[in-house]
Amino acid sequence: MVTYADRPWLKKYDKGVPQTLEPYPDISVHSFLQDAARKAPNNVALVTSAKLPLLGRQASQLTYGELDSQSDALAAGLVDMGLKKGDRVAIIMPNIAAFVISYYAILKAGGVVSATNPTYPPDKMAYQINDCDANIVITMSLFYEAFKKIQSQTKVKSVIVANIKEYLPPAAKFLFTLAREKKDGHRVETLGSGDVWFQDVLTRFAGKKPNVTLTPSKDLALFQYTGGTTGVSKAVMATHRALVANTLQMRAWLSGDGDPSSNEVLLGAIPLFHAFGMVAVLNFAIGIGAQIIMVPNARDIPDVLDNINHFRPSLFHGVPALYNAINNHPEVKAGKINLGSIRACVSGSAPLPPVTKQEFERLSGGALREGFGMSEAPTASHCNPMRGENRTGSIGLPLPDMDVRIVSLDDGKTEVPVGEIGELILSGPQVMLGYHGMPTETANVLREKDGKHYIYSGDIARMDEDGYFYIVDRKKDMALIGGFNVYPNNIEKVLTQHPAVLEAGVAAIPHPDADKSGQEALKAWIVLRDGQSATEKDLIDFCTKSLARYEVPTRIVFIKELPKTAVGKTLRRELVQMEMAEREKPGSR
Repeated sequence: MVTYADRPWLKKYDKGVPQTLEPYPDISVHSFLQDAARKAPNNVALVTSAKLPLLGRQASQLTYGELDSQSDALAAGLVDMGLKKGDRVAIIMPNIAAFVISYYAILKAGGVVSATNPTYPPDKMAYQINDCDANIVITMSLFYEAFKKIQSQTKVKSVIVANIKEYLPPAAKFLFTLAREKKDGHRVETLGSGDVWFQDVLTRFAGKKPNVTLTPSKDLALFQYTGGTTGVSKAVMATHRALVANTLQMRAWLSGDGDPSSNEVLLGAIPLFHAFGMVAVLNFAIGIGAQIIMVPNARDIPDVLDNINHFRPSLFHGVPALYNAINNHPEVKAGKINLGSIRACVSGSAPLPPVTKQEFERLSGGALREGFGMSEAPTASHCNPMRGENRTGSIGLPLPDMDVRIVSLDDGKTEVPVGEIGELILSGPQVMLGYHGMPTETANVLREKDGKHYIYSGDIARMDEDGYFYIVDRKKDMALIGGFNVYPNNIEKVLTQHPAVLEAGVAAIPHPDADKSGQEALKAWIVLRDGQSATEKDLIDFCTKSLARYEVPTRIVFIKELPKTAVGKTLRRELVQMEMAEREKPGSR
């Protein structure tokens, strides 16, 4: 009988993927950048572009040598502003060159990166920046005034302001300054007291470097806030060693599709302020000396497609919603976009519908592999083999040096037999130190078992005999219908198989019938494909063919868009809030 301790997944690794990477190098995260700049200073690190009328897509480049020297200068500036080792610096930016420069500058100065979603509402942004104890914020000018309105709610004393135009190609920069900078809110006429321009700092400290000694196994590199999809977001504390380990784990995994090298071109569409983008895209790309095509807004699908068509990326980390949007875009369907350069993709953050995977692979000819990760790990822990067997519905195999178990939902300790469901727990060199300022939450999630610290993921999962893992659902999203446990993920997968359905969100709601007060009912929110139609009865009948009676949603509504996180994870909590708000309207039952 196979056990978790046997690590059966090791037998399914692609040829060339090592079972262990121990011992991990005792280096800092920014060592990857420094090594790449030393070996090939003229290689392109970042590509910033814009599509202009008549001129087409124009691009500017930042080499590894430039990225290294500019982040050195900014790091020296941060130290001059009073930054000490261990101090947190908040970044408020989308995927632009200034974000990457800031990220490495903070690390070089001995600081801790705390990146926030720039589109957050003021109260949520103020909470995160105040919670991380940041004294310095680096922001894009578009968000400067919004931050100044909440600065008094934080401990921030100084703001460094970058303009998106600073790394645009010359023609785009000129036209942006002329026609869009003021109109779109990017122009800042006067900075507040104590605030400085990004470029002024680079100029003043050009050629200078900070002198900071780090201990990678102890010193923090990142405060990564969880998405907060089930409550208040928490700051995951990750060391330099944890981020280095996860970067090397992903590099080893992708070596199953040929050793990744500086010839790779990555599409940087996943937000870098999220752990998936920061580690799986940014750290990974810099770690192999590759190019990143910067995409500030992944929701702008025409821009994403034009970047793919123009720059021909070879690797594309994304989320199901993004792949699905590409599959269904009219220009893709018409054959006007060439996806053929993409040889490998890793999908995360949400379950990958089989129909989405199959269609994207058909269109691109590349391999789209589902993986799994958590901010607490700090991103990747599982992935399907790049060349080997890809099992539909599976998040794949644990990465090298991962120890993964499935334990009882009742006691959280007893390992369930292989094939049965329980809570997914995992241990490895990349696990967090804990949540900042939340000892109780840390103790609930990070627990000792058999002499190791395991992250209790909160995900209901199972492992098959070969070591492939499958996520059933989140513990908090499980519904109790007629005395049976029901998992919304499974219902969403069935609904998206219907030819008229683009996306589906399913959640348990308080039963609307008065005689069933205290019970739950299933409701589905459906986004239809363009030009397609379906009725509530159509979808209920469709579900009946594949689901048990108690799994079939009895209430279905059609909406234009599902509420999602920045990386495309459906916010079921907001779906339930929509339901309750609808009930409170006059005339509703």
